[in-house]
Amino acid sequence: MSRRGPKHFAKLAFALADDEEPTDADVTGFHERILAAAPGDDLLALWRRKLTAWDFEQSPAWSATAARTPERRAEVYGKLALDEDLRKAFDTAVPVHTEPGPVTISREFQPWYTREHAANRSFYWASYERLLRSKGWPDAAVSGLDEAAHAVVERLADPTSDTPYGARGLVVGYVQSGKTANFTGVTAKAIDAGYRLVIVLGGTLNLLRGQTQRRLDMELIGQENILGAADPSDPDALVGIDYQDDEDWPAKFVSFGARPSDLGAFDIERLTSRDRDYMSLERGISALEFEKPDRTRPLHDPANLHAARARIMVVKKNKSVLEKLVKDLKKIGPILGEIPALIIDDESDQASVNTTDPKKWEDGKVTRTAINGQISALLKLLPRAQYVGYTATPFANVFIDPGDEEDLFPRDFLISLPRPTDYMGVQDFHDLDTVDDGEGEAERKHVRGIYDYTGDPLMEAESTGDRLQEAMDAFVLTGALKLYREDHGVPSGPFRHHTMLVHESVRMAEHAALAQRIRTLWENSAHTGPEGHARLADLFGKDFHTYADGSLPTPATYEDLRRYVFEARRRINRGGSPVIVVNGESERDYAQPDLDFDRTPNVWKILVGGTKLSRGFTVEGLTITYYRRTTQQADTLMQMGRWFGFRPGYRDLVRLYIGREEQLGKGRNAKTVDLYEAFEAICRDEELFRTELARYAPLVDGRPQVTPAQIPPLVAQHLPWVKPSARNKMFNAELVEVRSPGKPIEPAAYPQDAVLTSRNTERWESVLAALSGTSATCVLRPDETSPLPRSFQAATTVIPHAQLLSVLSSLEWEDGNVLAPHLTYLSQLDGRLAKVDDWLVIAPQRTLRNRIEATVLGQGPFSLFRRSRQSGKQSFGRISGLEHRLFAQQLIGLPDVASTGDAFPALGATRGVVLLYPVVEAAQDDEVKAVATTGTAATDRVIMAFTVIPPKAAIDTKKQLVRFRTKDSTRPDAVIVNAD
Repeated sequence: MSRRGPKHFAKLAFALADDEEPTDADVTGFHERILAAAPGDDLLALWRRKLTAWDFEQSPAWSATAARTPERRAEVYGKLALDEDLRKAFDTAVPVHTEPGPVTISREFQPWYTREHAANRSFYWASYERLLRSKGWPDAAVSGLDEAAHAVVERLADPTSDTPYGARGLVVGYVQSGKTANFTGVTAKAIDAGYRLVIVLGGTLNLLRGQTQRRLDMELIGQENILGAADPSDPDALVGIDYQDDEDWPAKFVSFGARPSDLGAFDIERLTSRDRDYMSLERGISALEFEKPDRTRPLHDPANLHAARARIMVVKKNKSVLEKLVKDLKKIGPILGEIPALIIDDESDQASVNTTDPKKWEDGKVTRTAINGQISALLKLLPRAQYVGYTATPFANVFIDPGDEEDLFPRDFLISLPRPTDYMGVQDFHDLDTVDDGEGEAERKHVRGIYDYTGDPLMEAESTGDRLQEAMDAFVLTGALKLYREDHGVPSGPFRHHTMLVHESVRMAEHAALAQRIRTLWENSAHTGPEGHARLADLFGKDFHTYADGSLPTPATYEDLRRYVFEARRRINRGGSPVIVVNGESERDYAQPDLDFDRTPNVWKILVGGTKLSRGFTVEGLTITYYRRTTQQADTLMQMGRWFGFRPGYRDLVRLYIGREEQLGKGRNAKTVDLYEAFEAICRDEELFRTELARYAPLVDGRPQVTPAQIPPLVAQHLPWVKPSARNKMFNAELVEVRSPGKPIEPAAYPQDAVLTSRNTERWESVLAALSGTSATCVLRPDETSPLPRSFQAATTVIPHAQLLSVLSSLEWEDGNVLAPHLTYLSQLDGRLAKVDDWLVIAPQRTLRNRIEATVLGQGPFSLFRRSRQSGKQSFGRISGLEHRLFAQQLIGLPDVASTGDAFPALGATRGVVLLYPVVEAAQDDEVKAVATTGTAATDRVIMAFTVIPPKAAIDTKKQLVRFRTKDSTRPDAVIVNAD
């Protein structure tokens, strides 16, 4: 059942039992055991594990149903031949996990790594899986990791193949979301399958490399491989062996019970250790010489491969280190062509990408950056090497020149990992669906400004001072709350470390000054005196008590917390200072005990730093962040989000103090930006990118809709501010058509030029005339967003398809027609692709409290909507209101016979919906005031923004959602062509 899917359970059970034939008592006993099982029952746990695994399995040979669906579960029950009572019991105990899995964009590949293949050779994966379960990972999380890791390995080349091939792939996760767990799983499965040399590129600092080495040693390589032949009971034999001073050794390090080679598997030899990066091999090249039982056959032949030890090294992205590795490999000679190798590149968009300017290349020869050149050299030396990059910010990798065969473009696959359960990410700090002025729930709970204000909160000049003292008070207060919860039954593991991050600048001199300011504030805080207790009590009452998670123990009053404040302050001040400065020019500057979260029992500190804290480095126990650093690079800004991650037992205590009005640049080029809004903008872009990948991932007629080489046009279409790194070339794949049946088409970028804006507004005149004077009540049905019906007023009309297409086709855009691929689709809804007769146009009205009305082109009046453009861009964050979109989607989803009343009969299969918004930029307060006075909106100041939702039936039978063409028709298979 494990290898080939579910089978008739009763027949299989009795075939394996001692009884000669089943009895009614046997069947009844099994039923009663399952139906009466408590949540912790071992038998039920086993069934939960298997059912979840079958639910998650992607495209298994035994099933034609989609993973993670009720249909898949019903098929499993059918194959198991379970009766209705058992099905209901299992449905209650093991609900179907319907949340999305990983999204894969891939070239076609030759299947070799089947589930049966994986089950036949699974020594290290099975050990890793057991470890995860022992750490409390739920079945869904383990199965999800299994699924994602399997998706990577099956797209690598078969390590036993006679023909060498080096696959290139990219795995996209979320910032601090557990990417290391994924590549540990990939490594386990890959070495089980036959990969015998694994090189992990683990960051640019020893600090980061050491974190990765320890994680792999603890969870994959294990005690027996670390000890080698050393006797663990002989203290003299353990001298010089890693982790003897580590409090987690050996209890938390995986153990196999004996050397893997003694158990019929193979050993792993480490070529790096916790404290030692790759060095020129002390034992010469013999350390990389692979034993071959049959010397007449190559290493990759199964007769040799599965008996050979695996070699694993974790090296930092450092030119001299990688040069040593390349130099040693060159000494080995021809056998390099026989070694199945896997290169894992953590934070693959940092240092690995070639960023040299193609205009400066001489004689057309590619000039490479130092790290990129060494990685390319590794791949050339190892023709069987597979390269898999891991990052949370993929655009630099996606825009690598795919025509450079020696570079790292993910030509074979791109896998986007799902957001993990219990992960604190974008949605916890930004209300992405909130468009009206004011805070949303996420912002109210977790986000605080940097300044106290006496007047307009947008005016820094009126601030009475920053809130660094308040942030420090919050750090002490949350430390006390953690101690309180620990005393009241919450497991203390997540509270081992408690940290605050202060990130204002990349300049070391400013770090020193800031650290001194924090020390001075700390000395004068008087947290355990009357004044300090008064501040903390006030902060507790207005903030942390208000937003406490009701499922976690929280004191009713500050007095119940007071006694924990002293201990929290004592821990933070341990060593004489609450502050650690994290910066420096050399590795020695980072060799501080309090930065080693693995070896130091309790790190309760305020970390002050810059770049080194904004990429890769995990700040354990991070609860309070005080953040003011600005940057013009989207990926850099996203990587600064150290406040993202897992916060078990204290996610309600997490606070982000972030600059709302900060200066970017100097002199004439200086401008003021809202750092929180800028962060939200790039988060929206990242989420949109993931959404686009998910739309185009399903196969059509068994073939991919999109290949990795076609991803850059998708990104450029929706993220015009991201530029390809290869400036002298452009991608050959051009996006022609995007089909969106039942999905919103909502341009985000609108012209800033007043003349274009005025002309575009005038082109909507006939529609505005049809809307003028109408009114309807739009009622939303109760759904998961609200148990009660809601409503809003709107002007409405119905216009022919040809009229809408004429308006949309006539609109003008500043940086190319962002609507072009959608217009190609809409233009075919005249019967060529599908038939759409007309469109219901809805112009929502704001509530009376917030309503500003004006006539536009003499028509109306209409409600004006204030929207803000994203920082430094033409695009707005979100145009349509959440309730308006939900109502439109409900109309689109109604069956033909349904109705929402006289105003909104069933749309049918040939009517779509348009939401229309007269928008005034939020920054144009003078225009808003003028409108309020005159009741008339100038056409050059009003942007007619829109959302178009075609009917669900507006698609052809192939259901293909995207179409490309090659720019050079004589070279249809070329990924790129010269721009000229």
